[in-house]
Amino acid sequence: MATTLTPYLSFPGNTRAVFAFYAQALGGTVTAMLTHGDLPPPPPDQPPPPMPEGCAPPPADAVMHACLQLPGGALLMAGDVPPGMPFDGMKGVMLALQYDTVAEAERAFAALADGGSITMPLSPTFWAKTFGMLTDRHGVSWAINGEPVP
Repeated sequence: MATTLTPYLSFPGNTRAVFAFYAQALGGTVTAMLTHGDLPPPPPDQPPPPMPEGCAPPPADAVMHACLQLPGGALLMAGDVPPGMPFDGMKGVMLALQYDTVAEAERAFAALADGGSITMPLSPTFWAKTFGMLTDRHGVSWAINGEPVP
């Protein structure tokens, strides 16, 4: 069985807008956008699942689960943080994208950098014809590689 790793991000109530941005910036397709209102009710003989202590039930329009499929099949998933749960932003993680061409890397880098901050501009490296790092407008850090060096 093959192993896949799919990042699952949390956002402070703006997952829908973030995924619309990522779909456009990365040329992906949002394949799921499920809200808490979409959840079926529990069976009559079962109590609803408990909420974490100190948390209020999420609003019906809060995103419980979103999935973005990128060209080539990679997935990115996310959801809104439930009310009352802490959200301290993204820390200690960077998402890495690999592109077959420099042009594809440049396009993705420019799109993700719009409204964000560039940590390292795109430039040649020993492993790729171009590489750069940025933090997008939603606080997610990205490493972009374009055209591997043989």
